[in-house]
Amino acid sequence: MRAARIKQPLQRFASAVGEISILTGKAISLIFKRPFNFRLIENHLYLDGIKSIPVVFLMAVFTGGVLSLQSYFGLQRFGAEVFTGSLVGVSLTKELIPVLTGLMLAGRVCASYSAEIGTMVVTEQVDALFTFGVNPIKYLVSPRLVALVIMAPLLTLFGDFVGIMGGRLVAALVVHQNPYLFDSQLFVALEIWDVLSGMIKAVFFGLTIAVIGSYFGLKAQGGAKGVGQATTTAVVVASVIILISDFFWTKILPFSLR
Repeated sequence: MRAARIKQPLQRFASAVGEISILTGKAISLIFKRPFNFRLIENHLYLDGIKSIPVVFLMAVFTGGVLSLQSYFGLQRFGAEVFTGSLVGVSLTKELIPVLTGLMLAGRVCASYSAEIGTMVVTEQVDALFTFGVNPIKYLVSPRLVALVIMAPLLTLFGDFVGIMGGRLVAALVVHQNPYLFDSQLFVALEIWDVLSGMIKAVFFGLTIAVIGSYFGLKAQGGAKGVGQATTTAVVVASVIILISDFFWTKILPFSLR
């Protein structure tokens, strides 16, 4: 009896992993098949990317400010507060901004995908797409995937800049560190690879958010309650995958190209 209880969740987990992998493969392959849904991609670039700029801006500027403040007083214990700029720059670009941007998008965009597609499923709009000969994966999933794979690294790059500027502002105005000292240490320590490695992670995070949100939306059933449950599950699963995969990406990607 106990073995059966353990086996069933494992089977459901394996089945979900298989279905998500198949959905990902189909969505990527259908991107390159006609007709090309450029208008849908453009729409999602705006709705899911451009309109996410305010929340990414707030997240990045305050994350950079807090990190600068904590780093300064932490390093001051060892007489090493001069390296505040180095610590802020590398920490933000390699880890904090990519992950936090992914989590922001998971909360905002993944929930939107799941709720929108789930509503279409329970109101039989997806069945109508089949009736008119439209592939739902190509119409609903592929444009979202393309849009997030493009916008997630761009938002991460934007967050890197805003976060560093926020850290610089706090270092100058709050702890009264010479801003030129902050800049010099930042440019000494920060490499282009630090920024690129964060953007590589962001590409995977964007793909994860698009696929997970679409998958749980397509699996929604049971009316409004089912759509709500699918949305909650999608956000939680996407966030967990982002946090876990970040460790493995950090392990796989080289620390430096030198």
